[in-house]
Amino acid sequence: MPGRGALCLGLLLPVLLGCVSAQQPGGCPDLCECSEPARTVKCVNRNLTAVPLDLPPYVRSLFITGNPLTHLPAGAFSAQRLPDLSALNLSGNHLQAVEAGALALPALRQLDLSGNALVSLSPRAFGEGGSPLEELALRGALRDHGVLFNLAALLQSGALRNLSRLDLADNGLLVLPAGMFTALPALRQLDLSNNSLVGLQNVSFQGLGQLQSLNLSNNSLAVLWNSTLAQFRSLPTLQHIDLDHNTWVCDCPIEDLVAWLKESDQVEGKEALTCAYPDKMLGKALLKINSLDLNCSVPIDLPSQLQTSYVFLGIVLALIGAIFLLVLYLNRKGIKKWMHNIRDACRDHMEGYHYRYEINADPRLTNLSSNSDV
Repeated sequence: MPGRGALCLGLLLPVLLGCVSAQQPGGCPDLCECSEPARTVKCVNRNLTAVPLDLPPYVRSLFITGNPLTHLPAGAFSAQRLPDLSALNLSGNHLQAVEAGALALPALRQLDLSGNALVSLSPRAFGEGGSPLEELALRGALRDHGVLFNLAALLQSGALRNLSRLDLADNGLLVLPAGMFTALPALRQLDLSNNSLVGLQNVSFQGLGQLQSLNLSNNSLAVLWNSTLAQFRSLPTLQHIDLDHNTWVCDCPIEDLVAWLKESDQVEGKEALTCAYPDKMLGKALLKINSLDLNCSVPIDLPSQLQTSYVFLGIVLALIGAIFLLVLYLNRKGIKKWMHNIRDACRDHMEGYHYRYEINADPRLTNLSSNSDV
């Protein structure tokens, strides 16, 4: 019947259209929220354990946060399907491992891995070639000691030469691997705040010709040595250094730091920097310290002082030895006569002992020996 056929077609049409739209590449994953006009996809607190496979190809900004996601395998994000993905936020998940090729996206500019518990980060996580990545946030994601060296290997490989901003705050870092930043010529902002850094002796800032901002606040720095200060002076664009809330030890070695602070305009809020040790200097502003305030009676460079002392001692001993040999040479005749006299005395003494031994050994001479003794 024509009326009934039309009714059935009307009921089936929405279902068919729904199926077609679900199969189109612009569809949205079930557990995510998508906005095609804003080219944004948000999968926040959705209990995801893997990256959705049906992400729409129009996405530029992708948020996958607050999920029990622990692993990013190779090809987790399809470079062919997501050619325009430029901002990727994976913060606040439970990520532990990022494998080689997991982040090989051709348009990726911003990546946030903060608030994860990374244990393994492949040096080839961004693929075999270079990455266009410009901003990398790892705040609170490097609590495991080994992953820091994974990151250093990644940075030193040159894969992130376009990186302009690097956030390593809140990671409890004590020291940094040597040469960690040497392959980042485009770096402009480096945040190392809220760690436990005790020194920067093995950190090289050479090659960071574009560095503008360096945040070292809330660490455990006691002093900055002249070698580090010289690197700061050599960076023409470095105009913002934050040294607030460190445990400055105000004794003799801090003189170079104080002199640099007084002449440099690179440090923000340098007037607020104060001494933490010793007790007599507690709270004193670094800019108000002078040489009379510091206890410099103990040599600063003890190894150098000891080396100098050893050299001086060696010279003195060599001089004494030379004088002794000279005295022996000048008195060689007297010494020879003295040696002959000692030899004769020893020989007479030994002959006496030999004579007494012969008498004691011969019974016939025993009585004679006794009478002679009497």
